[in-house]
Amino acid sequence: MTAGITVDLSDPVPPYEQIRRQLSSLITVGILEPGSRLPTVRSLASDLGIAAGTVARAYKELEQAGLIESRRRNGTVVVGPPPAPHGTVRADAAVIAAVDGLIRTARDAGIRDDTLIDLVRGRLTSKLDS
Repeated sequence: MTAGITVDLSDPVPPYEQIRRQLSSLITVGILEPGSRLPTVRSLASDLGIAAGTVARAYKELEQAGLIESRRRNGTVVVGPPPAPHGTVRADAAVIAAVDGLIRTARDAGIRDDTLIDLVRGRLTSKLDS
């Protein structure tokens, strides 16, 4: 499970927010399905080399958003994605794989996440104007 979660300590986005965003995305696109168990706070923190309080904060915010639920004896589980707004389509596996490939390529090239997002927005805008 932690293979999909990374924390970039040089990123200006706080680590808890990086974790929250990544888990939220995985839940929203259906990679983490309802009932999926998340690693314990201590386990994920240890795997990522960060403080347990950082992971706990990310989990707390995800729980407040209704995406996960902490259950005694069952740990923390995915409740489900937020309801999709009318007219939206969930990303399919091919799109997710393409996005993952783009992220890997950008990171290998030393492009920061915020720069990559700006590049994608720029390309989307230029393609819409064509």
